Amino acid sequence: MAHVQDKEAGEFTADDLRIRARGVLATPEQRIASEDGAFPGRSDFELNPELEILADVEHKRTAAVLIPVIKRGGAASILFTQRTDDLPTHAGQISFPGGKQDAGDANVVDTALREAREEIGLDPEFVEMVGFLDDYITSTGYRISPLVAIIREGYSIAPDRSEVADIFDVPLSHLMNSENYEMHAREWRGVKRVFYAIPYEDRFIWGATAGMLRNLCDCLYSLDSKK
Repeated sequence: MAHVQDKEAGEFTADDLRIRARGVLATPEQRIASEDGAFPGRSDFELNPELEILADVEHKRTAAVLIPVIKRGGAASILFTQRTDDLPTHAGQISFPGGKQDAGDANVVDTALREAREEIGLDPEFVEMVGFLDDYITSTGYRISPLVAIIREGYSIAPDRSEVADIFDVPLSHLMNSENYEMHAREWRGVKRVFYAIPYEDRFIWGATAGMLRNLCDCLYSLDSKK
């Protein structure tokens, strides 16, 4: 599928992202110290306010994802997983490494790092935590805390094949170009649900994953966000 010409890749390095994030993204310490619900940010209901009455939002379950930024030559890309087709939920979908908080996790940082290690074998020693985006609330009742991180060179990947069918990356220059975002719709519980989608080559990133990416784009790569 064709997509809009990306911006200059030189604007989309890991170092540039780190600079843009200062004072914009919450530090891990700030996020851990905050009360639950302090970072509402985005949700499925921004595009679909009528769906909130159908969703399980009263008892939100805590989850976290890692948004792994890797270096590709002089530019940066974001790493994604594609879930296996036989999982009970979100089978075959594209996502970030992550999942729901376990009883043994002290906080959402622990959750994001643990899930990344379990799903793709990423050693936390190679994770430079940049900061947290605002939480993302899903129509299925999850409050997801997205941790943006730069992955240091020398890392290795060992996916859990029971959960992860594929690992791939997409250039940051493509993901942070708002013109590459499309609006799509599907039926959910008998109601039309509208969502963001980002086609890239033969991949189709959509739903909460695309919503969190759009938040990253708006926070760090809008015209006035450069620090």
